[in-house]
Amino acid sequence: MPHLITGTTKLLGVIGDPISHSLSPVMHNAALAEMGLDYVYLAFPIKAEQLKRAIAGFAAFDLQGFNITIPHKQGIMAELAEVSPLAQSVGAVNTVWRDGNQWHGTNTDVAGFIAPLKRLDRDWQNTEVLCLGAGGAARAVVAACGELGCGKIQVVGRDGTKLQTFLASWEMPNLTVHDWGAIDSLLPTATLIVNTTPIGMYPKAEVSPLSNEQAGLIQGGAIAYDLIYVPRPTVFLRQAAGRGAMAIDGLEMLVQQGAAALRIWTGVEAVPVGTMMDALRGRLGI
Repeated sequence: MPHLITGTTKLLGVIGDPISHSLSPVMHNAALAEMGLDYVYLAFPIKAEQLKRAIAGFAAFDLQGFNITIPHKQGIMAELAEVSPLAQSVGAVNTVWRDGNQWHGTNTDVAGFIAPLKRLDRDWQNTEVLCLGAGGAARAVVAACGELGCGKIQVVGRDGTKLQTFLASWEMPNLTVHDWGAIDSLLPTATLIVNTTPIGMYPKAEVSPLSNEQAGLIQGGAIAYDLIYVPRPTVFLRQAAGRGAMAIDGLEMLVQQGAAALRIWTGVEAVPVGTMMDALRGRLGI
């Protein structure tokens, strides 16, 4: 039965640019309905230059909390009264809530990313990570791989200054950064390859961060993990699967980080994770 929206319904949401592809409203509204809570979750398209004004507007109409996706996970931090120690160490926020008249933020992406990996029987100490991209999502991946105990973590990006800033912000001797052109030399030995870039995301879905020649360097038995969940699978994951790699998309990460956010916003621990996943699978027809 659809949730009845009334004059007392509280608002939650997600901000990003682009955001029209987001499936967060599908899973969150399904969970809120099952929990019997008078909330509705919406997607808000916010450009980087609009962020400060948008946050002020959210306070004005009493938004209770929101998620953050590309490109705001780092920019949002300057607009918050308090950032959790985890989010500070990651350097990115993906979940915000209100406490009185102040906004607070944390990062639930780390727990979301790591969830499907923890079920695998892998020697993480001997795992060589190749992270494509050096933005906010990459920071959550690096933190998660550090938590797993991965032996070698390599991050590639296109902006040399940004890469050095990225490296300097961690105290991880097993972390190195490389120019994007180093991908060819890093792929043959990488055993966990993670795409944190928006390359391959709807609406530009028929592209990959790797050329076909580069994808041919992926070793069989590696794990290819794409944080993108629309389309499903991405071109990158199709390339990797064709090489015999295990493909993981961003769907479970989306659900797990979303469930953690719902616990923060509502104070209810028993979030129906299965309902959230079923709602997403139903929308995607899988």
